[in-house]
Amino acid sequence: MAQTLPSAMDWWARMRPEQPAVVLGGDRLTYADYKGWSDRVAAMLEADGLQPGDRVAICSTNSLAYCALLMGIIRAGGIVNPVNFRFTPREIRELCETTEPRFTFAAPEFEANVAAAGLSPRPMAEIEVLRHGADAAPAHDPQPDAPVVIIATSGSTAKPKGVVFTNRSMTAYAACWSLEETSSSPGARVISLAPLNTSAGFVQLMHYTTQGCTIFMEPAFVPDAILQLLQDEKINCFGAVPTFFEAIARAPGFTDADLSSIRLATAGGARVSRQLLDIWKTKGITIRQIYGQTEVGGNVTMMPEHLAIDEPEKCGWGGIFMEVRVLRPDGSPCDPGEPGEIVMRSPGMMQGYWRNPEETAKAIRDGWLWSGDIGTLDERGLLTFVDRMKDLIISGGLNISAAEVERVVCEFPGVVEALAIAAPDEKFGETPFVVYHGTAEVNVAALIAHCNVNLSNYKVPRYVAFSADPLPRLATGKLSKPAVRELYAGAHETMERVR
Repeated sequence: MAQTLPSAMDWWARMRPEQPAVVLGGDRLTYADYKGWSDRVAAMLEADGLQPGDRVAICSTNSLAYCALLMGIIRAGGIVNPVNFRFTPREIRELCETTEPRFTFAAPEFEANVAAAGLSPRPMAEIEVLRHGADAAPAHDPQPDAPVVIIATSGSTAKPKGVVFTNRSMTAYAACWSLEETSSSPGARVISLAPLNTSAGFVQLMHYTTQGCTIFMEPAFVPDAILQLLQDEKINCFGAVPTFFEAIARAPGFTDADLSSIRLATAGGARVSRQLLDIWKTKGITIRQIYGQTEVGGNVTMMPEHLAIDEPEKCGWGGIFMEVRVLRPDGSPCDPGEPGEIVMRSPGMMQGYWRNPEETAKAIRDGWLWSGDIGTLDERGLLTFVDRMKDLIISGGLNISAAEVERVVCEFPGVVEALAIAAPDEKFGETPFVVYHGTAEVNVAALIAHCNVNLSNYKVPRYVAFSADPLPRLATGKLSKPAVRELYAGAHETMERVR
């Protein structure tokens, strides 16, 4: 098995059998029990005919059974195909048309959507009943370079691309992190707020269990509850988007909270402000800006603590085996302070996009991942994220493809053309704002109802504006999003937010 996720699980089950690996809702799964459960799942899948390389889709909220199923699939040589539980039947169908899962598991509340997408859901109860039982010995021997997961990522294209990771890339990512950050050494206690169907959720589970940590999963972000958990469980590592840190700081008990156990606090998805840094510094905690992408396994650089105190908006200079450059379009390096495209390479980088060699070739060139993001490096090589070249809206840390929103809006009768831009949102950071042109104004409530059927809730536009004139275009004939952003800057402040 060598450098694989199951081999790491086996190691910690021997070394720390009674240590909790995952805690969710007060229920604790030890490393020994985690291994036993996932081995039984793997043996069941093999008996059902799963072959190495077969995909297994999962549509569920976080649960211990979900964790066991993930590791069981990988142990049996399958490829995990997580499905966003917020997806509509249409979105599920579009995702699985390219992954073609051999089996699909769904929690009860999502079985109808999975069935409506044309798939045959197997109940998660099949996994839950395997929590206890005799030891099993799956026949498959996992290989380091075998794919283990296809993570759907919302890029600038209208349909998600599937990011493929292998055993080697995921364990290498964990190894790099452990060399840099002793705060997440074996036994460290970590919070994860992300769903397992996302890159953040899946990678954090595999990353921290590979390192022998205890990961606390929370089903929802409730500031008061997270603040209490940080104290009660003496959490050591905590990462979130800045808006989550802000919400916790506003919780009534923050001033008197004992957060002395926290050794590492990281923020990504938006800039850390000086005000936010100063608030958490009163608790002896320095929030450190991170930068990365799904395609490089997660974070590729994190601001050193001693530098973050003075420059909270910067993201560091890469990791011990993770490199960051800023380049001009011709591939030459930018001068200090000159904006350019951020490119990265890392042992944790994706194998490529699932069945999409064209997009893979665009993203990975000569071993470097071209991010589609704009950044600068200072004289010391410290990265500052400037803007996204890719057309993404980031809401509560979740990526929304503007092209996908536009595609669905343009399907509505009466809409001739539409552009989706990001509007500031106090709770989620950003939310979709759609500007459309048509022969006449459409019924907004009906348009939103159409979006609710075809888009996950967090992707549905919360502001809708009608333009009697055709939307502005570039000289190439393409719609001009910069012009629309300028025309509608601040417009949301005087508009009613769609519910």
